[in-house]
Parts: sequence; C-alpha cells; structure tokens
Amino acid sequence: MPGAGAVLGVDVGGTGTKARLTGADGLVLDETRVPTPRDDPGAARLADLVADLATRALDRGPLDAIGLVTPGVVDDGAGTVVLSVNLGWRDLPVRDRVRTELARRGIDVPLAFGHDVRAGALAETTTADTALTRGSVAFVPVGTGLASALVVDGAVVSGGGWAGEIGQVRIPAGPHAGHRVEEIASAGGVARRSGSASAHEAMLRVRAGDPVATSVWDECVDVLADALVWTTVVSGCHTIIVGGGLAESGALLFEPLRTAVSERLTGLRVPTLVPARHGDAAGAIGAGLLAHRVARTGVAA
Repeated sequence: MPGAGAVLGVDVGGTGTKARLTGADGLVLDETRVPTPRDDPGAARLADLVADLATRALDRGPLDAIGLVTPGVVDDGAGTVVLSVNLGWRDLPVRDRVRTELARRGIDVPLAFGHDVRAGALAETTTADTALTRGSVAFVPVGTGLASALVVDGAVVSGGGWAGEIGQVRIPAGPHAGHRVEEIASAGGVARRSGSASAHEAMLRVRAGDPVATSVWDECVDVLADALVWTTVVSGCHTIIVGGGLAESGALLFEPLRTAVSERLTGLRVPTLVPARHGDAAGAIGAGLLAHRVARTGVAA
C-alpha cells in the first residue's frame, strides 16, 4: 500500500483520460485509462471521473495531492479552461468544479491544475539529459490535436495560457488554406482524412503502400514541418521532443520530418528531433509532478 507522499496525476485527453498514482519516490503504484467524458459542457462528468479516481486511490492508502491537466488554452492560476476546441469548453472553471465534487464526497486533498502539454514538457525535461535544462527546448505531442510547449532554461513558458497553441493557426495558402494546422498535422487529422479508425491503422496502411493514406501522411509531415520551423526560428530551440500517438510510428514519421525541417532551415541551426521518452504518458506524469509540488508547497497554481 502507498504510504504518505502518494499523489494522483490525471491527464484529460481528447479521447482518453490517463491516471497514474505514484509514491514520493516516483514509483508507479497504479495506472488506469478510461474514456474522456463527451458532451460534458459544464465538466460535471469530468468532476465525477476525477472523484472516482481519487476514491480508488484512497482505497489503497493515504493520498497527498491530485494533479489535473487538460487540453486547450488553460489559465493555470485561475484554474480555468479558456478554450478547448476538442472538448467544447470555453471560460470554464474546471478546477473549482472538480474541487466542489471532491468536497461533496469528503475528499480533502490539494488539487493542482494545469495544461496537458506543459505538464508533458515538464515530465520530458525533468530528471532527463542535463542539456534539456539549458537553452530552449520544445515539446510537441502530435495526438488528437496539436500543441506545443516551450521550456527555457528548465522553466515551462505559459504565456498566460496562450503559449504553444500552434495547432489552432489557420493555414493561409495552398491546398489546405483555411484549415487549422491540427486538422492536417495531428494523429486525429491523419485518421479522419485517410478514412482510418485510428492513426495507427493509417500508419499500417502507409507501410502497405496505400496511396490515400500515404498522401495524407505526406501532407501531415509537410504541415507539421512548417509548424516546427516556426517554433524553431522564434524560440531558437536546440531540441524538439515529438510525442503523442503519431510519434510511435518511429522512422516512418521521423525520417521525412527531419528532412523536411532541415530543408526549410537552410543556413540556420537545425534542431535535434527526438521521440518523447514517456510516450503518451507524459501528461499524466507531469500532472503527478504538479501534484507533488502542491503537496510540498501548498501552492496550487
């Protein structure tokens, strides 16, 4: 059973929610994945889910804190999701909604709240290669949608919640003009546009030489490369950590993506592109780190 110091990290994804219970030493004590509640405009079902996960954790022993991270434009300090396109939220006080449900069930533990991608960046650059704690490093998970987080000298840049929303930029010209970047350059976009059940299925079709899936994949790489180049020239990042479901395709993504980024940065420093160490668990791990922080300091934001 976990002793004092156990925390629960909850990462709310566009399709699935990941929860990880860890001890003070970082040992994973329990892990679960459940569907993210849909048609939940007031986050009532999400609050129920987090309370259920906390109850499950408490059944194992003492719980010091909970870390909750969500997608979208997130104001960490206010505990508000300003805008989440994939979840249909706007100006929603998610932290307060979850706190209220926890209190209703008699669960009195600190709650840290944040952004899923910034939490993932924290996880990917914490206790990692010391080079990732110096200069600018970008974390770009290519999942249901597309966003990024910038870490400068070990500190994650928030920008009041607005930093890193690269997936929401409208493509100004070319065959995808008018579309948001993430509609083309994301795992969700690849699956939808190729008529596949998932990005993994699309990847298998690409490996088999399917022309439709291959065309969609190539377009994803092109648009994603453009987004990574913007990020590089603005931030001067020396490393880009690519995560999310699409990164699990390995060389099929990384080889053409590295080439495309390099070609666009002729005469400039080309960042090193590396796969995320934690895969799609980065957000939950980062949420756990936020929970450890609030348990230690008592400061939720």
